[in-house]
Amino acid sequence: MPVKIRLQRHGKKGKPFFWIVAADSRAKRDGRFLEKLGIYNPNTNPATIDINVDNSVKWLQNGAQPTDTARAILSYKGVMLKKHLAEGVTKGALTEEQAEAKFSAWLEEKANAVTNKKNKLASAKDQAKAEALKAEKAVNEARIVAAQPVEEVAEEVVTEETTTEEVVAEETATEEVVVEETAAVETEEAPEEAPAVVAEEAPKEEE
Repeated sequence: MPVKIRLQRHGKKGKPFFWIVAADSRAKRDGRFLEKLGIYNPNTNPATIDINVDNSVKWLQNGAQPTDTARAILSYKGVMLKKHLAEGVTKGALTEEQAEAKFSAWLEEKANAVTNKKNKLASAKDQAKAEALKAEKAVNEARIVAAQPVEEVAEEVVTEETTTEEVVAEETATEEVVVEETAAVETEEAPEEAPAVVAEEAPKEEE
């Protein structure tokens, strides 16, 4: 009996999730299966995958053929790697301790990669939320300004114009005072003119 490792669809329309099953290749996709090996939920980010590695390896060793999607999922969870290491142990290329050590190191590296991805996604989400909040605040401030009564705006404009006129008047008055003080100083410092000497006419000679 040819056996396939494939996905069996569950869930509702638009949000499916899948069981990973070993089933007779002649059975319907969502029909009877021989064993449930795990679940695959693509609705989360990253996707949620929970699988029984040892049982999956046994089915592969017994000749079960995974579909393309199932093979990708099995490879992602290390099932294909563990099958390869098990074949190495059978051939005498590795000991069981070496195979387990390699598989554990691979699992740790994979877990770190998944954690880093989750952290990046969380950081991007927080940043997007902060930008959306900032944009919403700017829109609210614009609405408040637009809703302000026209009379208040006019009063503010008149107040600004009055203040400007007062400043100009003060500057003009200051300039006049400076001019008057300067003229007074120049008047005090100017030398007095010498009195004009009138030449007396010589007396006419007596005839």
